[in-house]
Amino acid sequence: MTPGTGERAPDLLWEDVKWCFEPDGSLPDVLVPGASVEDWQAVLDLVAASGWQCEYSEGTTVLPVPRAEVVHSRPAGAECPHLRVWPAPDVLAIFRFCSDEEIDFDVDLRELQGQERLDVFCGFLRAIGRRLGKPVSMYAEGGFTGPALLGFDVEADRVVVLLDLSKDP
Repeated sequence: MTPGTGERAPDLLWEDVKWCFEPDGSLPDVLVPGASVEDWQAVLDLVAASGWQCEYSEGTTVLPVPRAEVVHSRPAGAECPHLRVWPAPDVLAIFRFCSDEEIDFDVDLRELQGQERLDVFCGFLRAIGRRLGKPVSMYAEGGFTGPALLGFDVEADRVVVLLDLSKDP
């Protein structure tokens, strides 16, 4: 793929980042910090506008996708709703409405193998980051306190590697 031929050059090359995607059974966490209910609604609007297949559920009950303010006004102690989004067939992101102050979702590394799937994933992160004007970072499972592995950089307008492998952990 050559820039200028009508196709976008990949944000990341598979050979450079496949270490982030070793399918070891973990589900990396993706986070947009400093979010709001309005940001959640922007993501819901993006999902609808993009035509991505999705499924909203509360417990085992599948329901139409509500407005973000409805989801986030649920009573304390209510079960955390989920939104499953497929930006491409066999590529699933599971959003959890745990907090209105951050948007978080999981992805399955087994679904993100190879350049084509990496491009889908980067496009998904880029779409969310651009819509919100905020960084979107991927961490190792349960790793919101550790360094981010990669993510959408607002200034660069692309997905970049964030973990500096030249430094000791």
